[in-house]
Amino acid sequence: MPAATDWTERSRELAQLLARAGLGDRAAFATLYERTSAHLFAVVLRIQRDRAQAEDILQEVYVNVWRSAQSFDAAQSQPLTWLTSIARNRAIDSLRRAQTQPQIQAAPTSGGDDEQDADVYEQVADESDGPLELLSRASDARALGRCMEGLSAVQRQSVALAFFDGLSHAEVAEQMRQPLGTVKSWVRRALMALKGCLDAAVHRDMAGSA
Repeated sequence: MPAATDWTERSRELAQLLARAGLGDRAAFATLYERTSAHLFAVVLRIQRDRAQAEDILQEVYVNVWRSAQSFDAAQSQPLTWLTSIARNRAIDSLRRAQTQPQIQAAPTSGGDDEQDADVYEQVADESDGPLELLSRASDARALGRCMEGLSAVQRQSVALAFFDGLSHAEVAEQMRQPLGTVKSWVRRALMALKGCLDAAVHRDMAGSA
């Protein structure tokens, strides 16, 4: 992971807000919510389609963040990576409790270039399970690792920044010092490749358990 000095200004700001929230600063926590709630709500909606349930999950996410903000370690992950992981796990847990499967939904974003990000997801979506569902359902980390290894280096990096670090495409482009259109192309092709690979892994798992 790049050093904190290489982070975007947004990442540095979020890290400071998390640190202050970990010390019980409610004003910092409120600002953190304002800066990140739209992004985390979009993360939840991509997994949990029911908007009312997604809103409840989002509240659970921030209760969890308030309680565990002091455990955030900037040496281990970027702040939005950490927050996104909490949101994703909460959403997946809600689906497991309901014994349903994750489904893609294009969710609203905070604006700017992020508004175009949903287009990339829609271009690789069809009536079968999409890459976001398959990423969420991949309980075997080895299967995901093998599929990631099948991507090119730039595809792996762009997907990791977009999905595991929770960056927008514009932020990924800034991190990788590449044109925005190039980054979107890398992410789109990577998602299509991951879809095929993870779909095959899921079917193998189903066949093996039959």
